[in-house]
Amino acid sequence: MVNKIEQDHQRFRQIVRGKIRKDLRKFLSRGELLGREGKKAVSIPVHDIDIPTFRYGDNSGGVGMGEGDEGQTVGKPTPGDKAHGGDEEGKHILEVDVSLEELADILAEELALPRIKPRGEHQLTTIKDKYTGIRPVGPASLRHFKRTYREALKRQLALGQYDPDNPIIVPIRHDLRFRTWNEVKKPQSNAVIVYMMDVSGSMGDEQKELVRLEAFWIDTWLRRNYEGIESRYIVHDVRAGEVDKKTFFSIREDGGTRISAAYQCCKELLNAHYDPSDWNVYLFHFSDGDNSSDADNRLCVKIIKDGLLPVCNLFGYCQVASAYGSGSFINVLHEAFADGAADDAGPKLITSKVNGRDDLFDSLRTFFKSGR
Repeated sequence: MVNKIEQDHQRFRQIVRGKIRKDLRKFLSRGELLGREGKKAVSIPVHDIDIPTFRYGDNSGGVGMGEGDEGQTVGKPTPGDKAHGGDEEGKHILEVDVSLEELADILAEELALPRIKPRGEHQLTTIKDKYTGIRPVGPASLRHFKRTYREALKRQLALGQYDPDNPIIVPIRHDLRFRTWNEVKKPQSNAVIVYMMDVSGSMGDEQKELVRLEAFWIDTWLRRNYEGIESRYIVHDVRAGEVDKKTFFSIREDGGTRISAAYQCCKELLNAHYDPSDWNVYLFHFSDGDNSSDADNRLCVKIIKDGLLPVCNLFGYCQVASAYGSGSFINVLHEAFADGAADDAGPKLITSKVNGRDDLFDSLRTFFKSGR
């Protein structure tokens, strides 16, 4: 019975996984998905999967039988009738918890993303618990059900207490078995993601929502590839500063734009805390492409070329459409880095345009298809 239930559960998980893959574009752009994020799971609404149920009712009426007049509209009240609240059950949306790791794997399969190969030779070493054996004593939370059952069955068979016609297995204290563990050293690749966002007057709530959605999926994919990862957040108008995650996604500002302020702040942050020989560095800048001057555009190019690209795995620039922004900064980057500052692994500087939620799918593929 247990095996049958496990098989049915696995089949159900496969159906859910297929449903998520089929509607991945829609899930990528669903805002409420993030509201249910949690630490390790995301609750995905699944609309079209029916759970088998028995429905009971009175079928004695037959087909086309019952009270009613010729020409009477079916399912709608006759004029003059008083409306009443319904007394029938509604169709409810089933929600299935999917781990972030599984969600990242589905994303990778659908976008055909290669796994990222960590750069550099230095790695952090962490101590983790690994279950390696069984022992007769331990806490109740580590009780091993199958081994306990087996010991109880062996004892009852040896004592002649097992009745095949009434196969009841009752463990006693002597039968209990518990998992045991050892501490093992495990190397883990470490990475840092620096998110930069323009919060000037031309960046409205719609643009910031697109940034929030794309940043969530970037974070999900990179965390699937690295065990040790940190996220840092920088906002800028004409000045730039580091903020926490909550402030990054909720701040409302006004004023002009000086993009070089964000790049300079990012450069100082990396120099102070993240040695490129020890860290895999990912930089993402979100803007509507409006900048204060050509002089600042040239300064941005210089900081990227001399201060950021040499120390990072990937520099991603995502330009979100805005009715108030000029949208010209992406052209500045294309002219200055015609080959994307490519090395043996491909372009380091990658740009994408997001005009709406439907573009998030292609934007993520653009950033990570090179496997950086």
